[in-house]
Amino acid sequence: MPSVLVLVHGIVQGVGFRPFVYRTALKHGLSGYVRNRRDSLVEILLKGEQESIESFLEDLKGEAPPAADIHRVEVYPAEEAAEEAIASSFTILGSSPEASASGSVIPADISICPECERELRDPRDRRFRYFFITCTNCGPRFTIIESTPYDRENTTMRLFPPCEECLREYRDPRDRRFHAQTVACPRCGPSVRLLDPDGRALRCDEPIEEAGKLISEGCIVAVKGNGGYHLAASTLVDEPLKRLRSVKERLQKPFALMARSLEAVKGFAEVSELEERLLTSPAHPIVLLRKSQGYYLSDLVAPGLDTVGVMLPYTGLHILLFDRVGDPAFVMTSANKADEPIIKDDDVAVKVLRGVVDYLLIHDRPIAHRCDDSVVKVVEGRVSYIRRSRGYAPKPIMIPSSGGDPTLALGAELNVTSCILFDGKAFLSQHIGDVETLETLGFLEEATRHLMRLVRCKPEGIACDLHPRFNTTRLAEKLSEEFNIPLYRIQHHHAHAAKLMAEHGLDEVVCIVCDGFGYGLDGGAWGGEILYSNGPEFERLAHLEEHPMIGGDLATLHPLRMTASILYDAPGFHDWLQERAGNLPHGAAEAELILREAERRRGIATSSCGRILDAAAALLDVAYSRTYEGEPAMKLEAAAYGGKPIQGLNPIIEGNRILTKPLLEHLYESLGRERVRDLAYSAHIYLARGLALQAIREAERLQVRHIGFTGGVAYNRWITRELSRILEKNGYNLLLQKEAPCGDGGISLGQAYAASSLQ
Repeated sequence: MPSVLVLVHGIVQGVGFRPFVYRTALKHGLSGYVRNRRDSLVEILLKGEQESIESFLEDLKGEAPPAADIHRVEVYPAEEAAEEAIASSFTILGSSPEASASGSVIPADISICPECERELRDPRDRRFRYFFITCTNCGPRFTIIESTPYDRENTTMRLFPPCEECLREYRDPRDRRFHAQTVACPRCGPSVRLLDPDGRALRCDEPIEEAGKLISEGCIVAVKGNGGYHLAASTLVDEPLKRLRSVKERLQKPFALMARSLEAVKGFAEVSELEERLLTSPAHPIVLLRKSQGYYLSDLVAPGLDTVGVMLPYTGLHILLFDRVGDPAFVMTSANKADEPIIKDDDVAVKVLRGVVDYLLIHDRPIAHRCDDSVVKVVEGRVSYIRRSRGYAPKPIMIPSSGGDPTLALGAELNVTSCILFDGKAFLSQHIGDVETLETLGFLEEATRHLMRLVRCKPEGIACDLHPRFNTTRLAEKLSEEFNIPLYRIQHHHAHAAKLMAEHGLDEVVCIVCDGFGYGLDGGAWGGEILYSNGPEFERLAHLEEHPMIGGDLATLHPLRMTASILYDAPGFHDWLQERAGNLPHGAAEAELILREAERRRGIATSSCGRILDAAAALLDVAYSRTYEGEPAMKLEAAAYGGKPIQGLNPIIEGNRILTKPLLEHLYESLGRERVRDLAYSAHIYLARGLALQAIREAERLQVRHIGFTGGVAYNRWITRELSRILEKNGYNLLLQKEAPCGDGGISLGQAYAASSLQ
């Protein structure tokens, strides 16, 4: 009888794949073995009838576990020595020491599965109400892995030897927990405790349920999850949210929610079919949903926005939090100091959160690697990744046209991830955050080195942003010297365009790249660009009109400065600004200074689309300050809901510049005559139409068939919708990001792609 060696590439370790292979082999009457390899491949040796082997291979691809993701299956004739090793039955072997240069694929954390949730609720089950219930189809993966292969001894679960009953399940091929590395029960697994603010354990029979009641009653409780600590608070009471905003220094930034159920979510938010699939997917990300007309949660959850970020419970612990309360949802925001990584260690949590929280709910399984919650948004019927972290990282993004040498990239400064690109796979790290402090820079370096170890790749080139003063640039210089590899400095918007090219496998593109800031080749502040790129090179074809940023970075914090920079010479504007001077830190005196600087045209020039949206938000009295990234623009997007374009506002293009002063002038002249929602909507439409028309003009001139849109502004529903409409009308399809974040959370992929093309 024939025998074959099968190598399966993809996410096939830690997702119940070997038990699936075992059962499938028995189903088809095959003998042989299956085992994990250190490079995260699964190796299968099969012997049997040729027809049975072919049927096995069909089932392998068509019926794999839901959390598995098969990238490639290789089939070879088995060598003679291997044939002799085949027993008369099929078995699961221990992991192989073999490794290759193809890179490991590490599974992401998986939310609790329906079967485990049923057992959690079943009084007859021995894991009834056990917070750490898991099986081969669910549970932590990346956050507990210390090295590959994914075996218990290489995870933090090695601290909890399984009891006899758990071992029996682990060894039984018929059991759902067959070879489940996180198998545990109340007798042998991690335990949970409720602590007071000083870290003293409280006597409590049901600590999780008690924590839920305390949150419902208005307490702030630190809750240890899979990838770090959250701060939990009521969504129905204002007082704990005021406290939370004070201690987190988050005056306006929206809080993420964890809802008890999908039905509860539908009580305060609109949920489309696609958004429901995202909420209930194995990743269980935070999904940005539009608030419903019957929204009844505290206004302090997401002030000034028409959306709210919601996730469903993704562990047994989270489910049990809601068991003794009627609350529809709790605030569940990352526990960390401003600009520092999420807390993962118990002693640090007790020390740092003293005076912040009323109680701490902890468990004793160590977190190997911190990992924030992922955030997604549906834009024009497509999933747009805002933060690609828990549930997704470090699952690779497959790159159709990736060649070149293995390349490491470190992102820019905000929403940073690192990326390792090689062999057609882009491995993005978990969300790191804004790398403006030594603590976050240290987290970036630690996460990057760990990712390199997991995928078993030594880069032959390293990429960073063009900005000379970014901390990521300094780290790239350090690693370039340490590894003795070349360093590539990639212009910010070129990297954005390159990540779009990478995902779509394009040779060239005309790309609209809009965001808040990117260091330009001329030293200016770019941010509303139309570029041509072929991968390693790019050309700036057109851009939004440039305006001075009065006070430099202060203009990003106080949008009235940008409004004044554009409208300083409009009739009556001086009086208009003085009426709003109370919204500036130094009042009337600051307003006068701003006007003088505006008249002198002082300040670094910017073509930023983000700054134009900020200026419009301030002009329409929607937002006067930026307390978190993108705040004025996000509030302007919310204010535009239900709006219609106002008459007589059409984009003006001069040469390679899309003028934006006429936009602000028209909005200013229309104040009091038009509805704010119509003015806000018209601001988006003006920008979208100008960018679309200029991009089409350049694509036709260069005979380029592909036009794309990326950068942080690509999350904006109104601009994306109008761009898509105009391009489709003119015979183009608007290309958007697939899995990589539009914003800076995905820019490391573009840096790596552009740099690998240069090697």
